[in-house]
Amino acid sequence: MPELLDFQDAFVAAIGGQRAALSPWLDEGEHPGLAVYRNTIAKGCVDALAANFPTVQSMVGEDWFRAAAALFAREAPPTGAALLDYGADFPAWLERFPPAAELPYLAGIAHLDRLWTEALFGAEASALEPVALSRLAPEALAETRLALHPSVRFAAFDAGLPSLWRAARDGAEDLELSETPETLLLVRQGQAVASRVVGAAETAFLRACREGLTAAEAAQAAATADPDAPFASLFAALIADGVFAGSP
Repeated sequence: MPELLDFQDAFVAAIGGQRAALSPWLDEGEHPGLAVYRNTIAKGCVDALAANFPTVQSMVGEDWFRAAAALFAREAPPTGAALLDYGADFPAWLERFPPAAELPYLAGIAHLDRLWTEALFGAEASALEPVALSRLAPEALAETRLALHPSVRFAAFDAGLPSLWRAARDGAEDLELSETPETLLLVRQGQAVASRVVGAAETAFLRACREGLTAAEAAQAAATADPDAPFASLFAALIADGVFAGSP
């Protein structure tokens, strides 16, 4: 049994390019069967990246994307058999990828694609029902700590990258990056991931909730970020989106 485990580890290493790992079991030289298997794995990685980063591919074209994905797969092969969420390091890799230097927003687009995947595979949990809050006295509500749903992801940017991402994901042909700061909010609703652009007040409120602050402290953070924001309606919209988990 130990030898079988050693062989399995060596086989994975050989697929990743370390040919010498199999030398105790195979003679020197390239083995066609191993090469075919390696090529199959590489294609699977590229296909998985294309599925997990569709917005990136739509913006750079299939040929460019698949060439870049193949290079990434060689540098960062999967650590497990499942490829459904493969590519966690792809956004950071794009930041270092010289051909992407002329597209400075591309890593951010990849980051949002990645957050979409994380939202899709977030843990199951019931969403907070508005009636649960209506039963609380004002003092109790103020001291409540609202937990975010496990599928919630949000990211703030100094420019309008979230709107650009949403437009590209919807297949728009005329894409324009605005200079207005934006935050993208994603949450799984049923079997689908919903996304929308939110403002400074919602962003501050979500950050405060993520940090474990009370509802009153989170509301104060939102008011500080944008004193003119209609907080009551913004809070109601977050509850309707299913952003909060369980009962307070």
